[in-house]
Amino acid sequence: MPTRKKLPIGIQTFREIREEDYYYVDKTPFALRLIGQGKYYFLSRPRRFGKSLFLDTLAELFSGNEALFRGLDAEARWDWQRRWPVVRLSFAEGVLQDAPALDARIRDLLRLNAEALGVDLRSDLDIAGSFGDLIRKSEAAHGQRVVVLVDEYDKPILDNLTRPETARALRDGLRNLYSVIKGADAHLRFAFLTGVSKFSKVSLFSGLNNLIDITVDAAYSAICGYTDADVDLVFAPELAGLDRDAVRDWYNGYNWTGAAVYNPFDLLLLFQRRQFRAWWFETATPTFLVDLLTARRTWLPRLGQLETDAALLGSFDVDRIATEALLFQSGYLTIDAEENIGGNWFYRLRYPNREVQQSLTGALLNAWTPGDGAEVRNRKLLYRLLEANDFDGMRELFTAFFAGIPHDWYRNNPIAGYEGYYASVFYAYFASLGLDLTPEESSNAGRLDMALRFQGQVYLFEFKVVELAPEGRALAQLEARGYADKYRAAGGPIHLVGVEFSREQRGVVGFEVRSLGAG
Repeated sequence: MPTRKKLPIGIQTFREIREEDYYYVDKTPFALRLIGQGKYYFLSRPRRFGKSLFLDTLAELFSGNEALFRGLDAEARWDWQRRWPVVRLSFAEGVLQDAPALDARIRDLLRLNAEALGVDLRSDLDIAGSFGDLIRKSEAAHGQRVVVLVDEYDKPILDNLTRPETARALRDGLRNLYSVIKGADAHLRFAFLTGVSKFSKVSLFSGLNNLIDITVDAAYSAICGYTDADVDLVFAPELAGLDRDAVRDWYNGYNWTGAAVYNPFDLLLLFQRRQFRAWWFETATPTFLVDLLTARRTWLPRLGQLETDAALLGSFDVDRIATEALLFQSGYLTIDAEENIGGNWFYRLRYPNREVQQSLTGALLNAWTPGDGAEVRNRKLLYRLLEANDFDGMRELFTAFFAGIPHDWYRNNPIAGYEGYYASVFYAYFASLGLDLTPEESSNAGRLDMALRFQGQVYLFEFKVVELAPEGRALAQLEARGYADKYRAAGGPIHLVGVEFSREQRGVVGFEVRSLGAG
């Protein structure tokens, strides 16, 4: 059995990981490929995915710190006699509230880099001039062209998305800074920018049109994160006592058209705490995302199977935040499949894993229901009712839940005026329990609203909104279209559940069940 090492939880410093004998997944093959094939790169990945550690690895590589790379792929493939001056800019720390604060932060970053590289900057220059001055003087002082590494390039903007005017001012300030990179081409050896979101080149990288975007590139899908093979090879000592399939189900599945990966933060916390929990999701409540999905009256059952094209997937700006782009770039959806149609690239998106689906639907359910604690009690009760196949109990549960929502809450909540609210909340209760759900399942007969597989049984749901009284149309449609036919071969019980919501009464008025093959 391999020796257990320390878990690098939250550690973004390559030197510390290598010198203190932490687990490390070798990412130097990606670094060497980037350096050998190009000069300017951009990478977007969700938070806590190892972007900062990869940038630090690049910095140590260009600085020629050979001892740190012993035993890694780069050791025998890098010229350790050459050293390049490295300029590092990171906006990861703190929240910048306005343009003057951003300017002050940039000037401080330029000062720190100048001190580290042993050069003096002119005091009479503006920010763009100072950045250019730093690059040129660093090249002159060290006799090699400069490497520029930018971490969390977009964080000042993302921190202010709820204040669009401020976000636009910060965006303009950052554009002024990044525009220097294009003009300094003759003095640069390499440049790499990373962040969570991919802002359009027009809005943030105007002029910097030579950036190669490797965000959706099969060759670099695993540049950050751990593959299944990495987990089995590097972290083998930590897997003892853990259900390997459950590890995959909970945390694997992020994909950028190549190898699927785990979020490192999730996996490391699992190994430390030995519990399957939403470790990544719990580090930052996506308040802005929940508010946006609420305001847009999102049809929740379709959220995990959205479709988009390459332009929309990579387009993001203060004044244009597409739901698909936001969910993809922030890590709540990932790529399921890509297709080229007539020279246009299209993508089907999905939840990456159980953690994200269960946690995001739970967060939305919490936001879309009154905050009296009923939602938590109901979720626990729903699971028990499912275990017992207690359909009368389920009917009572959902009838009582919707009936108990105060009328004032309906008036003050934008999502409650949307007819899909009832079915979305119904779906969210099941999805937030981490159950095996297939929303809007297609078949030759049509599109079923929701299929649930649980303990060897299948539950098929159809939702209808009626004016006042139940009409029986939901169950009738399930029977007439023969949705159960495709499941009969499995031999287990099948339950058809027709649910009707009253537009006028704002609640469940019909809940009919027909069980097939239940013994």
